[in-house]
Amino acid sequence: MFLSVAHRQPVVVEAVVVPWFSDDDVPVTWPNELQEAVRRKEFTGDIGQVLDVSPLGSPRTFLVSLGRRAGMTGNQPLRKAMAAVARRLSAARIEGVVFDIVEEDGDVGMAAGEALGLLSWRMAAYKGSGTADKGLVALDAWCSEDTPNRALVKGLALAESANLARSLVATPPNIATPAWMADQARSLESEGVKVDVWEGQRLEDERMAGLINVGKASENKPRFVRMEYRPTGATGKPVVLIGKTITYDTGGLAIKTRDGMKGMKGDKAGGCAVVGAMHWVATQLMPAFPVVGILVAAENSISDNAFRMDDVITYRNGVTVEVTNTDAEGRLVLADGLAWACEREDPACIVDLATLTGGVVIALGKVFAGLFANDEALARQLDEAGKRSGERVWRLPLDTEYNEILNSEVADIVNSAASKGAHPVMGATFLTNFVAPGVPWAHLDIAGTSGSDADKGLFVVGPTGFGVRLLAEFLSGRPVE
Repeated sequence: MFLSVAHRQPVVVEAVVVPWFSDDDVPVTWPNELQEAVRRKEFTGDIGQVLDVSPLGSPRTFLVSLGRRAGMTGNQPLRKAMAAVARRLSAARIEGVVFDIVEEDGDVGMAAGEALGLLSWRMAAYKGSGTADKGLVALDAWCSEDTPNRALVKGLALAESANLARSLVATPPNIATPAWMADQARSLESEGVKVDVWEGQRLEDERMAGLINVGKASENKPRFVRMEYRPTGATGKPVVLIGKTITYDTGGLAIKTRDGMKGMKGDKAGGCAVVGAMHWVATQLMPAFPVVGILVAAENSISDNAFRMDDVITYRNGVTVEVTNTDAEGRLVLADGLAWACEREDPACIVDLATLTGGVVIALGKVFAGLFANDEALARQLDEAGKRSGERVWRLPLDTEYNEILNSEVADIVNSAASKGAHPVMGATFLTNFVAPGVPWAHLDIAGTSGSDADKGLFVVGPTGFGVRLLAEFLSGRPVE
């Protein structure tokens, strides 16, 4: 939509955007063109309706409806409205815009920054001479008042972290190998993040059974990546974020169909969201407590030494797993991260993110991510953060009656059951075997929300970076423990 978006007072103001709640009084200070616009028959006041109310000449003035202030819950309607006006600015090739937002409306400024920033993302790194230049323009954006102006900056910064995750997800698998993902994590060292990467013998020494087995068929060998933000004088236990980072998923010996395999570069979206969240933590949030991000990175490929159905894997916490489906590999690598974090990190809580099951897409579509949690307070915090960030979650059950689905005749559990029911629950139930008693833990199944199939709202077709803005909101509201 935009070549770039900068927070900068435009040299030439080509457009002024006036957001308005349709149940507010019309300000008497508005010029006649605006006052007349809200009385037009075509102006319904629906969220995201944009009217060009410009008199002849420049700057152009766009009135955008924020819907009704009364009864509004969360800021997603504001983002929807700001996305609509951002698309209008892009279509008009505006290069300098000022948002005329009243002083107290920081939420509107934040939404404007997120919308402009998210709509500035495009995956052009691998375009060649066969792609025509779309002639996108660079946009300078500003707010007329201090509070929304500061919020605009924050929204743009949050979009930058989410866009980092989107670019990582979109990077093709011949480039985005586990080693490459480790290098992307290392790029955060310049922001004060400590990064450790394990491979080869170190994985053997640390008994990373899932990574070793899932990744052994590929020439691109697995990595365990640990990122830590720990400010000087940090107190309290760390919040641990774990991301499934399957850089490509063929299904292994349970090979996917052609249509099922297309797009499996996106199976690393959970890990990419963790990288984006750690970027936000280090560059913007800078909390008083430590935050640890873990990537369990592997490529699920096929060769003569691929792991097989009927194999039994023994994890560092002693749990044994019978492999019944090599295409249920994400939970196998997440198990390594969970067992490690519980044993070695002394976490305040753990949140993992994974494109884990197709079943969650059937259950929730692309509107909500599936949330599973063993702790009521943690579940509530994530739910509230989802409402505020617009990256919403829907809680699904964890119940001991589901445990028998995973019974194995030769090991403690199987990694996938023959039952066609409760697939998202099955995946989450598997993971509970690697969470130590007393550790607050939540699992986010983002298989449906990690990508957009349509060019609308805040996103073009492609990755959404789901999880970055949710985790940013979640971490922003956490006290030191």
